[in-house]
Amino acid sequence: MKTKFLSSSLFLSIFALLGIGLVQVYSSSYIFAIESYGDGLYFFKRQLVFTLIALIALVASIQIPFEKIRQYGWAVWVFAACLLVATFVPGLGVRVGGALRWLQLPFGIRFEPSEFLKIAFSFFIASAVCKNQNTLKNLKWGWIGLMMIIPLVVLLKQPDFGSFAIISIVAVSMLFVFGLSLKYLAGVGLASIPVFYFLVWNVAYRKARVIAFLDPWSDPAKKGFQVIQSMLSIHSGGLTGQGLGQSQGKLFFLPEAHTDFTMAILGEEMGFIGICLVLALYGFVVFRGFRIAIKTEDMFKKTLALGLISTFALSVFINMGVVMGLLPTKGLTMPFLSYGGSSLVMICFMFGILLNIENSEHEYR
Repeated sequence: MKTKFLSSSLFLSIFALLGIGLVQVYSSSYIFAIESYGDGLYFFKRQLVFTLIALIALVASIQIPFEKIRQYGWAVWVFAACLLVATFVPGLGVRVGGALRWLQLPFGIRFEPSEFLKIAFSFFIASAVCKNQNTLKNLKWGWIGLMMIIPLVVLLKQPDFGSFAIISIVAVSMLFVFGLSLKYLAGVGLASIPVFYFLVWNVAYRKARVIAFLDPWSDPAKKGFQVIQSMLSIHSGGLTGQGLGQSQGKLFFLPEAHTDFTMAILGEEMGFIGICLVLALYGFVVFRGFRIAIKTEDMFKKTLALGLISTFALSVFINMGVVMGLLPTKGLTMPFLSYGGSSLVMICFMFGILLNIENSEHEYR
């Protein structure tokens, strides 16, 4: 049994984020839960269950023999892709807000396969690189490209542009780290221009989000409303905040206060100092993740750890950028702090794998 992880600074930091997340869900959702379900603890109780499941996933993923992960890494991506396709199966897929992103599970639970797909990509790229002598020139780009493109197309079909963007950015970053020539990177940059046009500028609601990002005050009552309210919440928090539970933004001024924009509520209640402390905790977790990737000598472990922590860091960066009005509005949750079971369980599974890598390295020394 691998028990050393209990004293790991990474594990303790994750545990702290889980605790902060529970407090944040309670504070940001209480009023909304009363109005919507007649129970102020509705979202908190569900998040508590999700947290327990996430802890089980965390501990279970630490116990997986790493050779099994190495042997079946590619299968994780295939399984995640199959779950993604299953969202289009009548009776299984659930459409919410115009997007077909969820699978209906027993007991009224919904699962979002794209959260699993983002984690699974690192397993796939690690298997692909390490089975081809660790060099990009030996990669069989035909089947690799096909296995990557099909799930990404499905993401756009749902649509889930946020997950598509994260996987694409991580993919390019990973290929650069493992020796992709600058001329190919330049080609990717040029190719992204028509991609941006057809996937963003040519789609009305995405174009509106970009315009609202550039000038939210041009449409303050509609497209710019959410980001304006987010910035107002953070501004009203000042240096030390209004106090836990005292946010005005969550009183139906700020949409998605307990999910995508929960950091705005945290800023209003805990102030600039509170945001800095939480971001410092995120920064430490990211630092520890990259440290694990750098210190391991096994190429599969290194690639897997690098992909996983890059995915996490990018998710934090994008959510915080959106909340502060530095990036166009996109429906991506803040890891650990936002309400939602799919993201929480998958993030804990991811860090369980990172702790597994760290422990396995210690065992061989």
